Amino acid sequence: MPFVQAISHEPSPPTTTLGYALFATRWLQAPLYFGLVAAQGVYVYKFFNELWALILRCVTGQATETYVMLAVLKLVDVVMIANLLIMVIVGGYETFVSRIGLQGHRDQPEWLSHVNSNVLKVKLATAIVGISSVHLLQMFVDVHRTSHHSLLWGTVIHMAFIASAAILAYMSGPMAAQTERGHRQPHREHAAPEEPAEKVFVPAQAPSREDEPSVEQRLRAAGFPARKLLEDFDSEHPSSFDREAVARLGKLDFVAARRNVVFVGPPGTGKTHLAVGLGVRACQAGHSVLFATAAEWSARLAGARDAGRLAEELAALDDHAVLVVDEVGYTPFDAETAALFFQLVAHRYERSSLIVTSDRPLGRWDEVFGGPSAPAMVDRLAHHAEVVRIDGDSYRMRRATSGWADRGC
Repeated sequence: MPFVQAISHEPSPPTTTLGYALFATRWLQAPLYFGLVAAQGVYVYKFFNELWALILRCVTGQATETYVMLAVLKLVDVVMIANLLIMVIVGGYETFVSRIGLQGHRDQPEWLSHVNSNVLKVKLATAIVGISSVHLLQMFVDVHRTSHHSLLWGTVIHMAFIASAAILAYMSGPMAAQTERGHRQPHREHAAPEEPAEKVFVPAQAPSREDEPSVEQRLRAAGFPARKLLEDFDSEHPSSFDREAVARLGKLDFVAARRNVVFVGPPGTGKTHLAVGLGVRACQAGHSVLFATAAEWSARLAGARDAGRLAEELAALDDHAVLVVDEVGYTPFDAETAALFFQLVAHRYERSSLIVTSDRPLGRWDEVFGGPSAPAMVDRLAHHAEVVRIDGDSYRMRRATSGWADRGC
């Protein structure tokens, strides 16, 4: 019987080789996208050629108002077509050829993180409608030189583009939802037999039906002390603060990349606020999050160890894409507790994300965690981590001092 199962689950080598060979043919498209890059260079030349002609006509006083409007519309037309080329080059290459590793890049386009063939088609159709609008506007501006026949057909073609884009957008919604359900269902079927212990961790929070939990359910299950949003953070209070790093983290690329986030700074500078804000945003994006202070995590892990189920507890935590460990450094831990934290960090290393807040840099964690495991834990935590340093006075003390001043104390 085991022999029969092995044959039924493993594809035959010829089939696998043929599939890989067919899939490898996608690289034949790579020269096409590089050809579009060359075409974009042509449009750059055309843009500056048109711009130079406009400047000369204006300087010599030969440019009428109508000419300026038409020339500017031509420039806009060239830019929009260049934008269309960028969308086709980057989005098409990402969707049909190979992934572009831009995770964490400060200039990564927002639409690239969820690009697929349906999204790409809708965006292309929308761009074509925009280009058609510019062409139609050129006809109306130069209406005295445009025949009624051209104006009529230009309007009809533009309306056809609008109708096509609307139909494509309407059809892409159900298609994208069906594709997403198709991706999720096999993931459940394959993941369930491999990790049966995951159901033991939070049986009270597991939904009884097969659909995903709601955002509100994920927020309640996360155990946040308060619901704080990234948008509500007072970024003007810290004296030193990397706003661009937090904005980049707000895109949640670190969750997909299974990277860590460490907020370091004195008490009262907003580390917990930022950690909770990222956790709330992750819940809103469909991820499962669990929040606890470092002292609470140590008690939880110690209880699992004493019950002889530490391995099961660590495996169950894999059900959460993000774990938040707050207030590292406020309470020192002995060597046994440090070993528990090391096992937590090592278990999630390159598997899932951790968000950690601490009042001291990673290089001083030996002051918090006793024993020899602290350097190894810091090494794994920092290897794939975004460390954000926050400097400044305590926000809570500032408000308290302001209150005393208002009362005349």
